[in-house]
Amino acid sequence: MKINWLKWISVATLCLLITPVALLLYEGLGPLRNPKGYSYEIFRSIGLTLFSSGLAAVAAVIIFTPLSYYLARNKSTIMETLTDLPVSIPHPIVGIALLILASPLTPFGRFLESIGIYLFDTILGLVIALLVVSAPIYIKSMQPFYQSLNKSPEHFASAMGASPLRVFVSIVLPNSGRGILSAALISMSRAMSEFGAIAILAYYVLQWPFADVYPASVLIYQDYTYYGLGVAVTASAVMIMVAAVLMVALRLVQRSPSRK
Repeated sequence: MKINWLKWISVATLCLLITPVALLLYEGLGPLRNPKGYSYEIFRSIGLTLFSSGLAAVAAVIIFTPLSYYLARNKSTIMETLTDLPVSIPHPIVGIALLILASPLTPFGRFLESIGIYLFDTILGLVIALLVVSAPIYIKSMQPFYQSLNKSPEHFASAMGASPLRVFVSIVLPNSGRGILSAALISMSRAMSEFGAIAILAYYVLQWPFADVYPASVLIYQDYTYYGLGVAVTASAVMIMVAAVLMVALRLVQRSPSRK
């Protein structure tokens, strides 16, 4: 019987990858479990994270779906590089950049303040920070989907005189629902894990309906700093379970039969 070494190497490396997470779940729900790690404050924090990450994913769909389609049909090294830039730099830099952009130091920041829009420690600032760091993931996830679509209807519409925008809106977009949902869930899961950018721009949200709430990643860091490992590990285990539900939903979407 021939041994499939590639399979066993793959299983071994997968175990290396998930062992820290599995150990954290075991400790957080078992020996190191601390009631403060699943307090009302934790669930409010997770609620804020889910809400803001969901909004960021919706914004990514609305704003960046045309770009993902354009890049799937037109190779552009410059545009691809610029798209990858927000995920290629340390994310505190993203937070600092947004903080400066929305500050009185820039004309745009002064304009925002003149109409009462603020990004620092607001839900809007949190969503924008999450959007910037997760949108490249959405774009990269959508490109293979568009590349796999049958291009014949697009070519036919173009031959009949339809503009690229009309082809996208009338032909491509109606057939993109499954791909958009899958990519949006991937983008949302990435947004949920963000820390660096929001630690600068939206460390502590002060707006209703999440007034006086830390985003989940920030609160877990706070718990570790002020209360020790037990509380942070328990809160982390709760957050992992929430993320796991999102991942299961993503796999169900990806496995569902496409409609053509």
